[in-house]
Amino acid sequence: MSTYSDSDDDSVPPSKLFGRRRPIHEIFGGGRVADILLWKDTKLSAGLLLGMTVLWFLFEVVEYNFVTLICHLSITSMLIFFIWCTGAEFFKWNPPRFPEAILKESTFKEVASTFHKRINQFLTKIFDIAYGKDLPLFFLAIVSLYLLSVIGSYFSFLNLLYFGFVALETLPFLYEKYEEEVDQFAGKAISQTKKSYRNFDAKFLNKIPRGPVKDKKLR
Repeated sequence: MSTYSDSDDDSVPPSKLFGRRRPIHEIFGGGRVADILLWKDTKLSAGLLLGMTVLWFLFEVVEYNFVTLICHLSITSMLIFFIWCTGAEFFKWNPPRFPEAILKESTFKEVASTFHKRINQFLTKIFDIAYGKDLPLFFLAIVSLYLLSVIGSYFSFLNLLYFGFVALETLPFLYEKYEEEVDQFAGKAISQTKKSYRNFDAKFLNKIPRGPVKDKKLR
């Protein structure tokens, strides 16, 4: 007998994608990281995207070595500051002032805490799926990971990292902007997937013979 009841109504798609109940800004932590991913801080988001694009171009297109790039950047920076400091004495310029902390400790802790929380949530979700309580989700996870492994064999790690960063900076923003349309489309797709799985379950899985299950008594 199928585990699905006839009272299940899949004709009404879920109101939010993946059944979420919190705003997407809150899901991403609700802090500086969420502001960057959702382009609330346009200058910082654009700067990070531009910086990652430049690094990807230098490493993948120009084929710069990491150590060579760091050395060349350090040499260029030292020359600029040397010329600036030397010119300040002759032309009465204001000498450069080095900040005590280039990256604020609070910002670093917030980013690290957010990524730590998301990784833990991802691992917890993986273990929950592996229990096999939701077979459609289990098969979907297996297929998705396999497709990701196939895609990874055609791209370098840096390319995957860059494309993942671009997707992380664009998809949440686009989803928040077109939330209703995406939720409606995803709801219909999930509903159709559930119906297809029920048909597959009724025609094939339920016809697989199973041995009698005996209750084990504790002594």
